[in-house]
Amino acid sequence: MRVGVFICHCGNNIAGTVDVAKVAEAARMMPGVAFATTYMYTCSEPGQEEIKETIKREKLDRVVVAACSPRMHEVTFRRTVEKAGLNRYFFEMANIREHCSWIGEDKELNTNKAVEAIKLAVEKVKQNKPLFPAKFKINKRVLVIGGGVAGMQAALDCADGGLDVVLVEKSPSVGGMMARLDKTFPTVDCSICILGPKMVDVSQHEKINLYAYSEIEEIKGYVGNYQIKIRKKATYVDWSKCTGCGACIEKCPSRNAYDYFNFGVAPARAINIPFPQAIPKKAKIDAQFCRQFIKGKCGVCAKFCPVGAINYEMQDEIVTEDVGAIIVASGYGLINLDKLPEYGGGRYPDVISGIQYERILNASGPTSGHIERPSDHAEPKIIVFVSCAGSRDKSIGIPYCSNFCCMYIAKQAILTKDHIPDSQSYVFYMDIRAPGKGYDEFTRRAQEEYGAKYIRGRVSRIYPKGKKMVVKGADTLLGTTVEIEADLVVLATAATATPDARMLAEKLHISYDQNGFYVESHPKLRPVETNTSGVFLAGACQGPKDIPASVGQGSAAAAKVLSIFSKDTLESDPQIARVNTNVCVGCRKCIGTCPFGAIEEQQLRDGRIVANVIETVCAGCGICNSTCPCGAIQLQHFTDNQLLAEVNALCLT
Repeated sequence: MRVGVFICHCGNNIAGTVDVAKVAEAARMMPGVAFATTYMYTCSEPGQEEIKETIKREKLDRVVVAACSPRMHEVTFRRTVEKAGLNRYFFEMANIREHCSWIGEDKELNTNKAVEAIKLAVEKVKQNKPLFPAKFKINKRVLVIGGGVAGMQAALDCADGGLDVVLVEKSPSVGGMMARLDKTFPTVDCSICILGPKMVDVSQHEKINLYAYSEIEEIKGYVGNYQIKIRKKATYVDWSKCTGCGACIEKCPSRNAYDYFNFGVAPARAINIPFPQAIPKKAKIDAQFCRQFIKGKCGVCAKFCPVGAINYEMQDEIVTEDVGAIIVASGYGLINLDKLPEYGGGRYPDVISGIQYERILNASGPTSGHIERPSDHAEPKIIVFVSCAGSRDKSIGIPYCSNFCCMYIAKQAILTKDHIPDSQSYVFYMDIRAPGKGYDEFTRRAQEEYGAKYIRGRVSRIYPKGKKMVVKGADTLLGTTVEIEADLVVLATAATATPDARMLAEKLHISYDQNGFYVESHPKLRPVETNTSGVFLAGACQGPKDIPASVGQGSAAAAKVLSIFSKDTLESDPQIARVNTNVCVGCRKCIGTCPFGAIEEQQLRDGRIVANVIETVCAGCGICNSTCPCGAIQLQHFTDNQLLAEVNALCLT
């Protein structure tokens, strides 16, 4: 066996704190190593050509590259050795950058550790066996979860690319959070005027099948072949008959229902259409507030519906769709005001959230665009905005910035002045974070042209004083305390993951961070991909982001799906678990522990029940390998013998 070792300088990233020449010299002395050298940038095109030429010249049958993390360039080097005639799995990568050179300044210690890392890789590559991917056909349909601006953009791009799209939205209408906005920053365009045409395009596109007021029940399968169960929640209105005329809403006697679209700014009818531009524009009954469901008698909406669309007996319906890829654009949530007691959140009616104020400003909102104080419907003259209400606050478990709050506060201060020319806006802020195109100029415009007074400091307490709300805080620039008697207080509440984000992640088999946002495969190189092949991210489900970033990610995710579907077949990763049926005792422990449902029972000819791995579903996580009590399951490319060879190299030499 002839092993070649190539050690990368990576400029000064490795060579600055690792003696690469000494490492190469030590590698030449390792058993089985026929060739060892250093190169400035092995990932460069000349570096890859050097590896290919050396494989042929030195007749190498195994290759080790000591460089950066395998997450960066393992695929690159596997492709290189394959072009030189070797099986791509006759290659190993030793991480001597992140694991050695970047973690210490002691050159001798770093060098010794780099030698040991290469020794491990050499011993493992000598145990490697040739592996070959299998090919399978794919279903060229895509599921988009979430009908906000990111999800709609992804759906339209996929549909325009010729793919059949299944779009699932849990609300009665598409549009997401953007549909609730009055204007957008920094152009102050009408939000629904921008979004409306896109919503109509989604509803009318022949390639898009929209499931509104529906949720994902179950996901099975693998990239190219997913089976999706969708729960169509009961609306108690037959949408195939409903014309959206609104007669039922006008006659409904139950007028104290919670208005989810307006975030409870004003009560709604038990049967309603979320907003005038809703897509689909169909009525829905909220059974929690409907008298027919509470008392068993009413039926007013059924009596006045001109098309007989009301159906009190309607039940949830489960439908199944087969797709090949999934785009997750499930959006974000907002922290509950009750979690901000120091600001009077949830206790004082004149302390509201930014999204509630947005609905008050909106012409289609509960006040028809007239700014009114919730307590007595009086027009407020002094409005205080509190930024970072919950954001960047470790004490409540939200240490991150919510990204867009600084900008929408500036927008709302501008709109407030437009609505009430003699009003005065105050903004308490920690830092103004406005890095986007035209963003900083926009915040300055709010101050210089519209007279918003920005106070750098935190608010410590908000309490009532007569009809006023006293906002007590600090001005850190002047070094003084500040008290403002406000008519209305608006809290820029923190953006959070949606309440069901973790549950959906488990169904999708994707990772989420400590805050509940979904984790991308690589923050820079694969920002819309996940570690589950065929599942992509778009929009604020990955983390708080504004509209342009969400739209951009929607298009990026669609491009990734179109890239996958440009082929008729895909290759499965051969680094999967395999069962030795001669050793398996059929204990079924592996079936219960597999997070991907990739293991099933199989009956052999002799009647024995053993485990069987579904190759296309297995993700190669190795949990079954460590669970199996008799060692019947081995993870290809990471077998017990391969791992023990590394341990022996480190401990026995």
